[in-house]
Amino acid sequence: MNLAMIGDRIVEGNQLGPEYLDRGLYFGDGVYEVLRSYQGRIFALEDHLARFARSMHEVGIHEPDIGQIRQRILRIFGQAGLPNAKIYFHLTRGSEPRNHTPRKGLLPNFFMTIGPAPDSTKDKAQGVAVSTFPDWRWKRCDIKSLNLLPNVLARMDAEKKGCAEAILVNEAGEITEGSGSAFFAIDAKRNELITRPLGHEILPSITRQHVIRAAQGSDLKVVERTLTPADAAGLDELFLAVTTKDIVPVIRFDGQHIRDGKPGFLTKFLIDRFAALVCQDEKTKTPAS
Repeated sequence: MNLAMIGDRIVEGNQLGPEYLDRGLYFGDGVYEVLRSYQGRIFALEDHLARFARSMHEVGIHEPDIGQIRQRILRIFGQAGLPNAKIYFHLTRGSEPRNHTPRKGLLPNFFMTIGPAPDSTKDKAQGVAVSTFPDWRWKRCDIKSLNLLPNVLARMDAEKKGCAEAILVNEAGEITEGSGSAFFAIDAKRNELITRPLGHEILPSITRQHVIRAAQGSDLKVVERTLTPADAAGLDELFLAVTTKDIVPVIRFDGQHIRDGKPGFLTKFLIDRFAALVCQDEKTKTPAS
């Protein structure tokens, strides 16, 4: 007889529900997305769906199709009635007794939650502190997978230091990205907006993409290059880009104040440009699309 234990309760193995046999639980074998809405409209939905489809393809999960996932998102969003919502969803390869190699014909498991988007007003106005942490993640960070233990450990370390985010540093001494955000720096003297080039080392952040879009048409020149922690600490302004809060100024880096320890002028400029971009997109899209 195969047996299992749930807490202190012993049950027969064939009584286990699929939630206990999920490959996402055993192996982190799945992919996920997070998106948000502004004033009753989901922002950059198609961009997020395209990235989700890419993640599915890269790990070899082929169903359900993106059209079905889109309909599920719109359905829960419509029912929730939250104008400013945070939507999380993931897809795992399926449920079966633990085995590294999945059996053929396994049906994926889909899960989604929705709740209020966090209020980032204070963070935008006052800025946040960040600290560095070794980048212990796997070599395909461009896939938005459920393998997030290194990110969790990094964020826990940041919290112990009184910081809002961990900035990951690879073995070459270069900043890759935040544990849950893209990382930007501004060289005000050169009017440069600096971010790491896309590659397997970082997630192709949707918010990063739209921050770059917000900078277009301004005097800021987007420069994609790597930075060390020392480089970043010596620049004029730093900020994070994350779906749920868009642009968040960084005022302290590894205990060191960035300039005068207040959100910089150009970061505030980009916050305003991003907000205008969101409003522009709202005017050209149908509700909840």
